Amino acid sequence: MFIGFILFILIISVSCEKDDICVDGDTPLLVLRFYDAADTSLLKSVTDLRITGIGNGDPVNTFTDRSTTDSVAIPLRVNFENTQFQLIINSDDSTDGTETGNIDTLQFNYINQEVFISRACGFIANFDGLEENLTADDDNWIDSIEIVDTLISSQLNAHVKIFH
Repeated sequence: MFIGFILFILIISVSCEKDDICVDGDTPLLVLRFYDAADTSLLKSVTDLRITGIGNGDPVNTFTDRSTTDSVAIPLRVNFENTQFQLIINSDDSTDGTETGNIDTLQFNYINQEVFISRACGFIANFDGLEENLTADDDNWIDSIEIVDTLISSQLNAHVKIFH
C-alpha cells in the first residue's frame, strides 16, 4: 500500500510541468477612450452606450450594456481582417423593440498575428496595422477618431481616441 502511494506521488510529480497552467493566454481587447471634441485633452463620457458587433447583432459583453462611460475594451474577430461595430449613444428600446439611440458604424481593419504563448495556453492573437473607417451619415455623434497605437498586443493603454 505504501509503495503504491509513493509510486502515485512520483507519477504525478513527473507528469506535471510548470506550463500546465495558463496565466498569460488572453487575446487583448481593443481599448477605446472617449474625449471631448471641443477640448481634446478632456475625457468625456458617453451616455447610455451600447456597442453591437455587426454580423452577430448582440451587444458586446466586455462592459455593462447601456452604461455611461469614458472607456471601453471590445473584442476584435481573430479569424477576419476587420470587425464592424455599431456604437450607439443614448441607447434605448422603443415600445416596438427598435433602437432609438444615435447609431454610428465603425469598422476596424487589421492584420491578425498569431503568437504562441505556451503549451498550456496555446496561441493568442495580436493585431497590427490598425486602421479605422467611420461610416458618414446625416447625424454622426462621433466627430473624429485618432489611432493612438496600431499594434494591439496589450490592453493596458488606449489604442483609439474617439472625439464627440
